[in-house]
Amino acid sequence: METVQAIKQRFEIIGNDPKLNRAIEKAIQVAPTDITVLVAGESGVGKENIPRIIHSLSHRKHGKYIAVNCGAIPEGTIDSELFGHEKGAFTGATNTREGYFEVADGGTIFLDEVGELPLTTQVRLLRVLENGEFIKVGSSQVQKTDVRIVAATNVNLFDAIEKGKFREDLYYRLSTVDITLPPLRDRKDDIHLLFRKFVADFAHKYKMPPLKLDENAIQLLQKFRWSGNIRQLRNVAEQISVLETNRDISAVTLQSYLPVLGNNLPSVIKDKKSESDFSTEREILYKVLFDMKSDLNDLKKLTLELIQNGVSKVQETNQHLIKKIYGSKENDSEIDFEEEPRSALITTQNNQELYQEHDDNYLFAETIEEEETLRLEQKEIEMIKKSLEKNKGKRKAAADELGISERTLYRKIKQFDL
Repeated sequence: METVQAIKQRFEIIGNDPKLNRAIEKAIQVAPTDITVLVAGESGVGKENIPRIIHSLSHRKHGKYIAVNCGAIPEGTIDSELFGHEKGAFTGATNTREGYFEVADGGTIFLDEVGELPLTTQVRLLRVLENGEFIKVGSSQVQKTDVRIVAATNVNLFDAIEKGKFREDLYYRLSTVDITLPPLRDRKDDIHLLFRKFVADFAHKYKMPPLKLDENAIQLLQKFRWSGNIRQLRNVAEQISVLETNRDISAVTLQSYLPVLGNNLPSVIKDKKSESDFSTEREILYKVLFDMKSDLNDLKKLTLELIQNGVSKVQETNQHLIKKIYGSKENDSEIDFEEEPRSALITTQNNQELYQEHDDNYLFAETIEEEETLRLEQKEIEMIKKSLEKNKGKRKAAADELGISERTLYRKIKQFDL
């Protein structure tokens, strides 16, 4: 079995990042088998190297190796490209044509951007993976093929499955072994190595001295996000190699070849505005409820003062509290508790204070507390319903938005019978 270092030299792979080395190790280990492999990673990270490694180390290395970019083939012709067609199967089909799965019999097919396959083609591909059978377009004859499939994608297939754009059963057939390549921004120590390799290649190609970065330029190179990964780094290296007459490159010169910072910031999602509005509304609601709770505590304190010290003393010493709760009457600076009794006191043997209502214009303390609880519960139900509707019934997303755990949200749903 070849070593990782030997494979990197053979396929001109630059870098010593542990995640990169682990991906190559997995490719070496899985190569002698016929296991289907799914290669994941952002666009431009070099996913095409993995199927080449796997094919070259497998027992199929003398067979055909075909790389197919599924995203570059029109939806109307992709079935014909992959599985072939019979003469007269559709307009323009003047001859019988062999598809890639027929041509690559005994070899390896690399399906790049497999997430772009139409659903009808995914059904056909699933049949090939399950029993090695396919049918040409316009034919009724079942044919057999013996190919090893390595697929790659730069999209999140779980998201595609949720949106109904990718078959879940096909995903599990393709991902028998997952190999993930890290983005360039996670391989900071490899960025300068790659840049030096690229500028050396371009110096040889264009017959000019190689570029050299100063220390500040190297730091800028490593801090840049590189959303296009290795492909973007290579393009920048080529531009500078061709356009710069001074071969000593400073950070200022390098910066002029990099996209503006705004292009490397996370994009703003329009839906976030409504989420922010919802959060603000929730914060206002909480503030109102906390103010109500504070008023209730003040009322309880004043009532206890009335019980212990009598009306006249309370009016003398708690004017600010009385005004805060009841406000001030016109032409009167005090509130006459004897004139407008709120409740009659009933004392139990356990010294628990209960109040009996005498006037429908006022609510005694426990009624206020009960209504506050009911209002809070009603608002909580409304907020949960609103969040669930907004997130189309997805409990995890709703829980994240409400700032609670999914388990707590599930308990609330059961509690309120939502």
